[in-house]
Amino acid sequence: MALLNEKALDEILKYLEKSITNLAKETFENLEIERGSQEVKSFLENQFELRLENLLVAKKSSIHHLESGMKNKIIQKKQKIFEQISVQYKI
Repeated sequence: MALLNEKALDEILKYLEKSITNLAKETFENLEIERGSQEVKSFLENQFELRLENLLVAKKSSIHHLESGMKNKIIQKKQKIFEQISVQYKI
């Protein structure tokens, strides 16, 4: 496993933010019936985790191999993304 640098992590997080924001938009636009907001939020959070791990694997890394500062950065970014989604879609 390779060590990930800050620049690569920033690129991954920027991509993830766009990806999850677009997925949230598509999900809420395509809901035919009112589904539980928590179900949608859970789906989006799972997608964040899956996509993050896939992007890290593509860089020959893993969440388990990141230093704690990088893990904290990921957690903070995830919280920011989901706060924005919660405000925008009132979930």
